[in-house]
Amino acid sequence: MTIRVLVVDDHSVVRQGLRMFLGLDAELDVVGEASNGQEALERARQLRPDVVLMDLIMPVMDGITAIAALRREMPDTEVIALTSVLEDEKVIGAVRAGAMGYLLKDTHAEDLCRAIKAAAAGQVQLSPQAAARLLREVKAPDNPETLTDREADVLRLLAKGRSNKEIAQALIIGEKTVKTHVSNILAKLNVPSRTQAALFAVRIGMVDAGA
Repeated sequence: MTIRVLVVDDHSVVRQGLRMFLGLDAELDVVGEASNGQEALERARQLRPDVVLMDLIMPVMDGITAIAALRREMPDTEVIALTSVLEDEKVIGAVRAGAMGYLLKDTHAEDLCRAIKAAAAGQVQLSPQAAARLLREVKAPDNPETLTDREADVLRLLAKGRSNKEIAQALIIGEKTVKTHVSNILAKLNVPSRTQAALFAVRIGMVDAGA
């Protein structure tokens, strides 16, 4: 099954380049492009992509605003922020809005393809440095609802970077059941993304930051 990707960037040459090398991977299908955040929302509604590659600095609607709107409206679509700047403010803003990952535009093609596949599989990928930086800034929910034991098991594995398939195998449940548990976890913690749920698990000591 191919992963449907929407490419969002205000520079057509960047979109063309991404489309070209992502198209070389048989597991990825670039289903559309958008040149700003507003257009990204409209295209995502039409195309229902699995993963959106989102530039952050764009006219009309910036990437961080678009990520937040997209995650609210289409929680099953994962977003990877793709930008030319590594600024704390942008990283924190993107993750707080609901981005699953944060990559620079000089990332190697193979690494980008790998990140897209990981996001589609439900894997949270945070380097220990990024996790440490984000933990200081991304606030944990004040009064989260209590998770069930099974939800806690799912969150623990999610925070360790396991994919939906790996979590399903470890807990001997179906992948759809894992997705349902993840949706419940996000709702109870009142966070928009798996990344923030994972950071919460680290913050409360469920897993180590380097796990």
